[in-house]
Amino acid sequence: HVQLVESGGGSVQAGGSLILSCVASGDTSSYGLGWFRRAPGPGVKREAVAAVDDEGTPWIKPSLKGRFTISRDNALNTVYLQMNNLSPADSAMYYCAAELADRVKLGAMLRESSYRFWGQGTQVTVS
Repeated sequence: HVQLVESGGGSVQAGGSLILSCVASGDTSSYGLGWFRRAPGPGVKREAVAAVDDEGTPWIKPSLKGRFTISRDNALNTVYLQMNNLSPADSAMYYCAAELADRVKLGAMLRESSYRFWGQGTQVTVS
């Protein structure tokens, strides 16, 4: 079982940047790691942001490419999300997720259903 704890959220003005971190309780070197987000409001679905596989290959939601970057540090069991030029549309609860890489089907790194382990989220508010 993997426990995940996100940090780095907060309030930022439009155009600003934030770095989110997610620390795992154990060795996640063989896991794929992802970031997802859910905007406030009723009936809003969680959406993929970015993911990185066990070999370090990143996947970024197409609309976020150029602004968001995902990376990992296996020595620290940590995955990061660098977010630049933020806008109010980026306001959401951001969640970290993990799953053994060999359990994730080809092309499914940005699918919520690929992940079994989830953090509690960190809030990002852009005004």
